[in-house]
Amino acid sequence: MGDDLTCSKGLLMPRKVCVVTGTRAEYGLLKPMMLAIRRMPDLELQLIVTGMHLVPEFGFTVDEIEHDGFDIDMRVEMMVANDTSSAMAKSVGLGVIGITQAFEQLRPDILLVLGDRVEPLAAAIAASIMNIPIAHSGGGQCSGSVDNSIRHAITKFAHIHFARTPLNAERLRQIGEEAWRIHIVGNICFDTILHSKLIAPRDIAEKYSLNTSKPILLAIFHPDTLAVDESVTEAVALCHAIVTLNEQTIFIYPNADAGGRRILKVIQEHARHPKIHLYTSIPQIDYYSIMNIASLMLGNSSSGLIEAPAFGLPVINIGNRQLGRDRFSNVVDVAGEETQIVATAKRILTDHEYRRKLTDSQSISGDGKTGERIARILSDIEISDRLLHKSLQCAMVACWADSQQGSSSAR
Repeated sequence: MGDDLTCSKGLLMPRKVCVVTGTRAEYGLLKPMMLAIRRMPDLELQLIVTGMHLVPEFGFTVDEIEHDGFDIDMRVEMMVANDTSSAMAKSVGLGVIGITQAFEQLRPDILLVLGDRVEPLAAAIAASIMNIPIAHSGGGQCSGSVDNSIRHAITKFAHIHFARTPLNAERLRQIGEEAWRIHIVGNICFDTILHSKLIAPRDIAEKYSLNTSKPILLAIFHPDTLAVDESVTEAVALCHAIVTLNEQTIFIYPNADAGGRRILKVIQEHARHPKIHLYTSIPQIDYYSIMNIASLMLGNSSSGLIEAPAFGLPVINIGNRQLGRDRFSNVVDVAGEETQIVATAKRILTDHEYRRKLTDSQSISGDGKTGERIARILSDIEISDRLLHKSLQCAMVACWADSQQGSSSAR
């Protein structure tokens, strides 16, 4: 580590904040933080790109990062080209090795990671052992897949926590994190939504061959790593439902977790339908602009729970992948059964009063300054033994209890 090194002229060197990103969705949320870090004169942004970003099969989205004007310091190949849980585990091992080597060269002062995937987990393992302070965005949330365990593991490795809501902050305290480490910073997606000019409805519709006078569906379905076979069955039901609904649909590739390629094969078979448009990846502004004109979102992506509420977009959330995650009134949870998906979709698309009830009481809000808050904290926080040496403050509380009991404060 080289925190606050002084150069020969006595000037304070910028603090090096290293960001690790592995997927298109995670990058979209990290981007406002990266921009804010780059604007801070006493911070230096370092960037390690890994995971799905470097896989042509999933869109080679590293190109999008470079197109956004970011300099990439290191590329770390870690994805094992297989569709099994053992391949995921091997990817973590490769990621730890590759990211460790990157840290040896970059010598960051702080690591910044987001979310609950194998790429930030590998980075957190490496940084923790190398005594690099870890800042984690997205802790204190819950979900129903192995992501839940990964997220909590990163939380226990992390030294600084950026929580989206007071409820998330409380969960972090419940699992033993010291209160002074936890910062409630708000919903990062609003930084982009409020500060970026969305593409005009007519223009985004033309770009993606959509008719705004007809219902527009947006579908994203990822594997549930705790129930891969079941999630493949649910993907079949979703695809059958979309064909039955016979509405224009933007379908985006699943992620590369165990079962992802099996689900992709199912989607590709149904994408022969003339109204289904399948994309490996969609740029963030395009994605938000499509959300802005979409009539309904279907699948099991966290985007339906985190970003869709900002657009008043109704979401049919399928299965258990997002079990326990905070949700707002725009979300309708259903089992992975074709008839239930179709019936729910038809009601949302045709019953305007029902749709109004789903979307007019959102408690989600943001001021577009989350990235700025995070950059300021990273700049001001003292890197010391107190920061690096963690202690458990209380007995752990199982996160699943929230999903069983429900929490009115999350709605």
